[in-house]
Amino acid sequence: MANKLSRDTYLSKNIGEFAEKTTFAGRDYIKVYDLRYGTNPHQPAAYYRPVDKTTPIGSMKILKDGKSGLSQTNLEDISYALNIVKFFDRPACAVMKHVNPSGAAVSISNESLCEVYIKARDCDARAAFGSVIAFNAEVDAPTARQIMATFCECVVAPAVSSEAMAVFNDQETYKLNRHIRIVQCGDLAQLPKFIGDPAENTIKVLADGSLVLAEPLLTNLRSIADLKPAVGENKACGRVESKVKATAQQLDDLLFAWYVNISVRSNGVVIAKDGQTLSVGTGEQDRVGAIEQAIAKFNAKYQGNGTLSGSVMASDGFFPFADGVETAAAAGVSAIIAPSGSLKDADVIKRANELEVALYHASERIFSHH
Repeated sequence: MANKLSRDTYLSKNIGEFAEKTTFAGRDYIKVYDLRYGTNPHQPAAYYRPVDKTTPIGSMKILKDGKSGLSQTNLEDISYALNIVKFFDRPACAVMKHVNPSGAAVSISNESLCEVYIKARDCDARAAFGSVIAFNAEVDAPTARQIMATFCECVVAPAVSSEAMAVFNDQETYKLNRHIRIVQCGDLAQLPKFIGDPAENTIKVLADGSLVLAEPLLTNLRSIADLKPAVGENKACGRVESKVKATAQQLDDLLFAWYVNISVRSNGVVIAKDGQTLSVGTGEQDRVGAIEQAIAKFNAKYQGNGTLSGSVMASDGFFPFADGVETAAAAGVSAIIAPSGSLKDADVIKRANELEVALYHASERIFSHH
């Protein structure tokens, strides 16, 4: 039988093939370091940053290295998690797993960062095992102790207090998490958020080496004031407007869910309430399937003892029929935001009115095919 190379042997044999500098799509990059591996352990990888600028992710500092550094999957989760928390000027947390949020939360009623983390983690505590956790504020000791109580891969934040670092370095008390990686990112205000912000093109490499350059996925929704009641018109229904109004907290939750959904793989839906995602449906081939997946995940988590009553939902694409709204409403969702664009927009709005669901239209679709 032929000898098999171990992961470490394979990496040590191949890792040197990545150049110290490279030019890609007309831009110069310098290697930051070789990664633990790429998407899988048998895929060597290296991490580069632009030569000509300091960036929040490319220039981040490793405060605690863990056992063997970062992988490509860690970096991708870091990027997508920061892409969520960047939107908020209140304490926020995103828990990422396989480039999708298992949970996210934002502070309401002056909740502490620790309380926000617990909300984000407990959206799907099972999926949060082995996750990457991102914050938009300094991590303190109470939050660090909660993080160290369960296993996670990596924590990233703009700052980490010395007291929190003492907790993260306490290998005797927290043996389960002794190899946790702690990363300090740069100023999140440098990350583009809204359409019109200066932003780099995204680059997608296809299977044959061909490239797709595209403007990044940003949004026009800057505040609650940009949430507009849905309006649609067709020959069958005439002009129809959403008649049900969301509460102030539901409007806040709709915007929160929209921002989270930007970093959810399409087809994606986010169900949220009181600044917390209750469930995320992602990667489905049809919209109703994404909603059904989110509802099923919620019901499985609470085993019939939880309720979606009064919750809101963000959909990254429009509803081609009313069945998506019907499915969400039957589970207790009271307010929904989605793009317009369906030939049956008026029919969907009419049905939402009948179901007493507040329906809001966004000005763009936010599919994320990452």
